[in-house]
Amino acid sequence: MQKNPDIQFKSVSEIEAFQNERLREQMQYLKNNSPYYKELFAKNGISFDEIRCVEDLRKIPTTTKKELQEFNDQFFCVPKSDLVDIVTTSGTTGDPVIVGLTKNDLERLAYNEYLTFTNAGLTKDDTIQLMLTLDKRFMAGMAYYLGAVELGAGVVRVGNGIPELQWDTIHRLQPTTCMAVPSFFLKMMEYAEAHGIDYHKSPLKKAICIGEALRNKDYSLTPLNQHIHERWPELQLFMTYASTEMQTAFSECAEGCGGHLQPELIIVEFLDENDKPVNDDEPGEVTITHLGVEGMPLVRFKTGDICYHHKEPCKCGRNTMRLSSVVGRKSQMIKYKGTSLYPPALFDVINNIEGVENYIIEAYTNEIGTDEILVRVGSRCGCEKFEKQIKDLFRAKVRVAPAVSFESPEEIHKIQFPQTSRKPIKFIDRRK
Repeated sequence: MQKNPDIQFKSVSEIEAFQNERLREQMQYLKNNSPYYKELFAKNGISFDEIRCVEDLRKIPTTTKKELQEFNDQFFCVPKSDLVDIVTTSGTTGDPVIVGLTKNDLERLAYNEYLTFTNAGLTKDDTIQLMLTLDKRFMAGMAYYLGAVELGAGVVRVGNGIPELQWDTIHRLQPTTCMAVPSFFLKMMEYAEAHGIDYHKSPLKKAICIGEALRNKDYSLTPLNQHIHERWPELQLFMTYASTEMQTAFSECAEGCGGHLQPELIIVEFLDENDKPVNDDEPGEVTITHLGVEGMPLVRFKTGDICYHHKEPCKCGRNTMRLSSVVGRKSQMIKYKGTSLYPPALFDVINNIEGVENYIIEAYTNEIGTDEILVRVGSRCGCEKFEKQIKDLFRAKVRVAPAVSFESPEEIHKIQFPQTSRKPIKFIDRRK
């Protein structure tokens, strides 16, 4: 693939012209190779040749997870023999979707993570510790590994969990950077404090993070990030946002002002419930169009994730659009006692409560057909007074107080980490 890392520093008009050219190339590829989009365009009277610029994408109906699940095979543009890596989505919103990558797609994925690392200021002199799985049909671990190889940095494949092994690796191999789910650092610090490890003197200085929000809309730290920063100020956390379907990441630079778009790899729109663009100060559903994908390219794919976007130039010199942390998933919005809530807002409240070792939040439908919330807390100090403290904090932060139950941390851990899962489960949707 053509690599142009300098494009993100060009003017907005130059970036737009570049993306329009790449879009026309992608349309020609779909015209020749995509069974799904050839049928979609024909059904809607659209010519591939009339899609000349980003604004023209609005002529095309959106694609959702439902279509990916129902017509999975029709999205592939190459024979199975051309696929070199096959993964699946996590399946949290239904049956997992199969995603296949060609050799060029894998090189594109590596280049994407190379850009993630360079955004964070990493070089070939860094050693990167992978605290994420490479197995279980998971794209992210492989992407990070390939990106580290592309950068020329050293990479240590430890996998997820097991604080003892993580600290042993840090001691033996002196990595400067790691990739992890940010809440895992709470367990890392807990283990270190219990075993006399001074993590303030750790060689780790940067962490590339996935899966949990690190910043609010105004770039301030979320409660989880603030809690980690206060206890381990020497470790700088960098936000990334990606998904298997996207095959691309939006990654933060040292300025900490949201995840930068990579203009070579993806086009992004932010749409309302009627598939219309939202205003700059409104949250919208992240909707992506691939550039340069061969195996399973998508056009106007609605990710289900709700984000804010920022267009002003970044202090780092990049002029690309930036995304906020994910506000929530569209399908997971809870209407509770007249208040609209997304699970991340509930996570932010409970992540910072001393005495809570772990938790799961459940949404379910009550006998009159409305949404209810149960916070299942893993704690060794459950009592009426502690329950009141938790509920009061919810009222202060999100204006409503869900039901709270106390269970052993071991029981909650079993539910959070089932054998087939590659991510910790913190939200269970049991609504009808």
